Formats: sequence, C-alpha cells, structure tokens
Amino acid sequence: MILPIIRTAIVSLRRDRAALALSFVLPIAFFSIFAVIFGGNRDSTPKVSVIVVDEDQSTGSQQLVRGLQRESSLVVTTRPSSKDKTAAPDYTAAAAEAAVKAGDAPVALIIPRGFGQNPISFGPVQNGSGLQLLNDSSDAIAPQIVMGMLQKVAMTSMPVTMAEQGMKYTGRYIGGLTPDQQKRMETNLNALREIQGRNQLNTAASSNDGAAGGLIAVHARTVVGENKKSPMVSFYAAAIGVMFLLFTASGSAGVLLDEADSGTLDRVLSSHVTMTSLLAGKLTYNTLLAFTQLTVMFLWAWAVFHLDLFSHIPGFIVMGLSTAVAVAAFGMLLASMCHTRAQLGAVSTLLILIMSSVGGSMFPRFLMPPAMQKAGLFTINAWAIDGFTKVFWRDLPVSALWPQVGVLLATGIVLFLVARRIARRWEFA
Repeated sequence: MILPIIRTAIVSLRRDRAALALSFVLPIAFFSIFAVIFGGNRDSTPKVSVIVVDEDQSTGSQQLVRGLQRESSLVVTTRPSSKDKTAAPDYTAAAAEAAVKAGDAPVALIIPRGFGQNPISFGPVQNGSGLQLLNDSSDAIAPQIVMGMLQKVAMTSMPVTMAEQGMKYTGRYIGGLTPDQQKRMETNLNALREIQGRNQLNTAASSNDGAAGGLIAVHARTVVGENKKSPMVSFYAAAIGVMFLLFTASGSAGVLLDEADSGTLDRVLSSHVTMTSLLAGKLTYNTLLAFTQLTVMFLWAWAVFHLDLFSHIPGFIVMGLSTAVAVAAFGMLLASMCHTRAQLGAVSTLLILIMSSVGGSMFPRFLMPPAMQKAGLFTINAWAIDGFTKVFWRDLPVSALWPQVGVLLATGIVLFLVARRIARRWEFA
C-alpha cells in the first residue's frame, strides 16, 4: 500500500507545475543569491567609500591621500560628483559631515592643518587632536577598515616624514644625536627621498595585513545615530514590514481568483461595475490594509522597543502610503497573472523571498557586493527601506524622500496598469 501512495503523491506533484517548480527553483535561487553575497572568490574585504578632506595640503598629507587612493579596499572621494562637465570644488569639513549624515558615504576623514608638521602621536588621543574620522554608526565595519588602512598607509606612503619625526622624538625623549650620527641620518634621509621621488608615480601593491596601529592619532566621532535609543529597530521594522506587506498584499489580491472561480466576478462585471473600477477599489482596499499593518508594526516597535515614532509621523505617513501603494499593486499584478490560488501562492513565495533577499529585508544592502546593491534597486524592498532609513535614522525632512516616493508611486502605477491589461481575460471569458 505504500508504493501506490507514493505514486499518487508524485503524480499530484507533477500536475501542480507551480508547486513542482517551487520545490526546486526556490532553493537554487536562494543558494545563488547568498553564494554571491558571501561566497565570492574575490577578496572578501568589502570596499569602503570614504570622503577625504585635506585641510593641511602639505607634502605629508598629500602623500597620505595618494596612499589611501591606491588601496583597493577603499573608494576615496575628495570632491562631490558633478552632473555637468565642470569640476566641483573639493569637500570641506562641513560638506563632508553633511554627506555622511545624508548617507553618501559611511566615513569621512578630515586631515587638519598642521598634520604634516606633526603626523606621529604618542599617548592617548585627545578630542579635537589628530585626524578626524566622522562615521555613520549604522555601518560598524567601515570605520574599523579605514582606521587600519590609515596606520598601514602612513608607514608605506610617508617613509621620509616618519623618519624625520622619529629623529625629532628621539632627540626629545632620549637625547640629541652625535654629529656623526646626525650626518649619517641626513645622508640616509636624502637617499630615502630620492627613492620615494622615483617611486611616487608607481602604484603600491595593496595588502590586507593588519597595520602597526597607533602611530597616527585618529579621533573618531559618530555623526549619525549617536543619540538613537534603539538604532537598528527602525531598519528591521521597515525591512521585515515590507516583506510581510508583500505577502499580505498578494494573499489579499488573491480574492480575485476566488471570485472568478465562484462566478462572483462575472456577476459583478455584468452590473454597472467596470473592471477598471473593480481593480481600483481592490487596490485602494489593499493599500489601506497594508498601511494599517505597517502602522501596527511600528506602533509595536514604539511601545516595546522604544522606536522614536511620533517625532517622525509626517515622514512615516508619506513612506508608509507610498510603500503600501507599491505592494498593493504588486499583489494585484500577481493575482491577474495567476489562474489558481495554488499557483499564486507558489509564484508569490518565490518572487517575494527573492526580492526580500536582494532588496535588503534579510541582509543589509550596504554589506552586499556592489553588483548585488545595484540589483536590489529593482525591488520594492530596497526603495522602501532606504526611505524609512532617511526618516528614522538620518532624520531627514519629507522633501528628501522624493526619490524613494517617486519610484514607489511610479512602480505602483505601472504594475496596476499592467495588471489591468492582463485582467482583460476575465472580461472576455
């Protein structure tokens, strides 16, 4: 009796092509996505974008900047990108801090005036002394990488400066050199300057070895998220919320398939209700349902995890409604494409889990490879999470949300129009 039962189950699975495809396609898709994120054959050290402001403009500071630019693990920017052909002015300290607050880069390095005269520091770092490292606390990895690279680059790109500073501290703490020692040291320094001059235009080989830390004083200062009570709660509320909104919207839109199977849809369309008005009504209902679900989730985050919700109400409403429109239209499109509830469940599960993994609902996008970050921009999740991050993490005004709001609303309109086009099959059935 066991073999006939197995045979019947296999035949049933073969008839349900959507379930059969889901059984094999979904594991392969997820494996491929996370293999790209974590299992690449290339250097596993993530590239860090860092803004560098050289206020000193000395030989030593310029050597340090060039050394940082040669590091393959860093993407060094000294001036904002310009849309026209005219070159934008270099970053100032204030502009670099504003860029970190806006999310243009996770780290900014300020080289103050006087650095070239005294690049080496002994003892604890005092506030306001040494290099200034401005960082966004949502990315805990980037400041550590930049700090390590700074110590390494200082030793490899500023050998003459380091030697001169070493002589100065030797004379200060140990006693002056004898005339013969001083003469020999000057000769060696001149030879080192000649070597450095010949190799200045060559690209130094990059290494991932840890640098001997502490020679350059670096004062790190958090400029984003420093006073947040629960810094990552808003991110996860948006990330998980959008993913489940997609599931809710697809399930709610599936009522269309139930109505088509029961004949209710035919009776509705035979009245004065058109398909366009019917779909628009269902889109409005699903939008309100999704927004209500999102509101409940953020209220729970406020009540239990101390999310600062009520000071961000305008931004939350704008992003919440825009996200709700996009996910509701996505659900309407899936329902119009599928022919049965089982097919809708299989297709929606496959697409939503893939979108959520690539779009940042399961793993932060800023930790993904650049190619995966760009791929995430084709998902509703990425734009929604970026918008909520601007509201709750960066405390930006509503006017700064126009890219995310524009993309989400445009996505909702396009998906609804496509769903309306596909739904014509019910009108002529």
